[in-house]
Amino acid sequence: MAQSVYDSDDDPDLRRAIELSLAADSTTGARKNETIELSSDESESDEDLKRAIALSLGQDITEGARKSGQGGTSQDENSKQDEEDEDDSDDDDLNKTPVYRPKKKITSEPTTKSLPVQEKPTQEQDAPQSSASSILGLMGTNRKQMEEERLARLAAKRKAPDTEQESQGRESRPRAGAVPAASTSMVSNTGPSKKRNTSAHLPFPKGVVKKTFARGFSRTSDDIKIDEILQKEHLQLAVLSSFQWDEAWLNSKIDFKRTNVVLVAFANSEEQQHEITENARQSFGGTKIKMCFPPMSGIGNMHSKLQLLKFANYLRIVVPSGNLVPYDWGETGVMENMVFIIDLPLLKDPDEAHVLTPFGEELAFFLRAQGLEQSLVKSLEKYDFSETKGIAFVHTIGTSRAGNADDWKRTGYCGLGRAISALGLDTSADVELDYIVSSLGSVNHDLLTAIYYAAQGNDGLKEYNERSARGKRAKAISIKAALGKINDQLRIYFPSQETVERSRGGTESAGSICAQSKWWNSDTFPRQLVHESQNVRPGVLLHSKMLLARSKNSPGKQPIAWAYIGSANLSESAWGRLTRDKRTGNPKLNCRNWECGVVLSPSARTDKHISDSRAAANNGAAAAPADDMSVFLGSIPVPIIWPSEAYGRTKTKKPWLFLE
Repeated sequence: MAQSVYDSDDDPDLRRAIELSLAADSTTGARKNETIELSSDESESDEDLKRAIALSLGQDITEGARKSGQGGTSQDENSKQDEEDEDDSDDDDLNKTPVYRPKKKITSEPTTKSLPVQEKPTQEQDAPQSSASSILGLMGTNRKQMEEERLARLAAKRKAPDTEQESQGRESRPRAGAVPAASTSMVSNTGPSKKRNTSAHLPFPKGVVKKTFARGFSRTSDDIKIDEILQKEHLQLAVLSSFQWDEAWLNSKIDFKRTNVVLVAFANSEEQQHEITENARQSFGGTKIKMCFPPMSGIGNMHSKLQLLKFANYLRIVVPSGNLVPYDWGETGVMENMVFIIDLPLLKDPDEAHVLTPFGEELAFFLRAQGLEQSLVKSLEKYDFSETKGIAFVHTIGTSRAGNADDWKRTGYCGLGRAISALGLDTSADVELDYIVSSLGSVNHDLLTAIYYAAQGNDGLKEYNERSARGKRAKAISIKAALGKINDQLRIYFPSQETVERSRGGTESAGSICAQSKWWNSDTFPRQLVHESQNVRPGVLLHSKMLLARSKNSPGKQPIAWAYIGSANLSESAWGRLTRDKRTGNPKLNCRNWECGVVLSPSARTDKHISDSRAAANNGAAAAPADDMSVFLGSIPVPIIWPSEAYGRTKTKKPWLFLE
């Protein structure tokens, strides 16, 4: 088998004996007073919203109860959204998970098979919609069929105001714990620890961005397998997040008898929490499994893919764009994702608490908000985060963010702008933006403007002030100016129907690539910005989410470049919408999804490699200055062929519409 440059089998240091598992086994009775530490030495209420399906899934999800009046996207509707309760924060301890009554096991048989080199996969082998039942997908089997059935059931229900919910599924969520208020600043002391462990033998001490392996293609230093990330024989603790799971496949990747595992999942009701918990314990042996169900604001999805992996002397932080299913990790050869990986050494002195960098602070903030137990989050301080100083952890928390004065600035597109500024990448100059997505929601001018300003380092208020300006003339002028910049400097990459049909897996493998005709045909949808998304690996579809930014030259300042890699597609669900809280008058960010990603500059990375995503892969075409992404090559793989046809403007092709 061809080996990666960083194949785990080649590193003798990774063969060291595994320490004892971390915490006592978690049983069906959910024992109390058990903790898991990373550093332990012991081992929208209408038909359209309900129609939306999980963007990054190959399966549908079960219908959840909806609350009337939630999920609107206008300022007034968002202002009316109920504030989340702040009185049930006890649930940030995983050991307080309710004791669930046993449920009948939902069996799962793997349906994905190994794909011979260059062999075109069959529907049975690869189609996400025909995948086995999963923990989060539950009993979904055919995406389009289930969507049609959903629409039929909803036809008789009262129609609410038309609003957008990203096609990542829409479920009512039970509260699982209040989100604690921000307690630290993004710009706090980031000095390195005086007592750190050596990082000489860590595979990725500086951080690296890779593409997922794709069966049927030669291995390069650009790609990585899930097995090389998880390192099954050495893994002591795993905190895994996903929107879809293949239980049988995951059982082959992790030894659940020796590894403590926390699964961060969503459930649309207490009953589904019970079912998911019992299903997980039965599917994975039940001895070392804990569940965490992040709080939701009634709609949205737990779309984050974050992984925290504890090994004997280091913590691996993994931020992928793919779910824990075989096709998202290239094992069927039809789909590709991106992944950021960094290895942080354990501090030599266990009593020496490390001062977290802004990256570590935001990671801890995100984990607390999800409801992970405090002891686990606190144990992050036992690792040396020094090498994350040039990287930002960017997240979206799936609730309304009002809280204290700065709470809303930490998440969504407000958090993105804050991170850009904190990294010193803010600019008053124009920026070129290339956004690779796997799904398109109801995109409009407001969202694009918010993303554009965030890319310049703005915290969200600039777009909000323009949007809420009282004077019609002033508002029209600002909108016209912003539209001019966006039309000239922002490109969205989404595959056409032709590209999907010609892919290795064909249309049956594109169930997790989503757009809907009602949004595409809307008068406010920016069709003129949509470009073809073709992989440099021919025939492989992209499930990646990447925002690539470059500033134009400005007097007195060097041009900047940075990339976002994570789970967030281009939608209001993923990035939020800033409004004013009518009760307090303070800014409030309404977000629907849980998302996370990283922002890093290619010039800051030293774990470099020779990229196969070079300009030569673009058929010799000379890229126009606007969409020239060569600054990233050799550091951050660019997975698409560029320059790319703007088929949304030329109308020469149709987008891939998964329901049609």
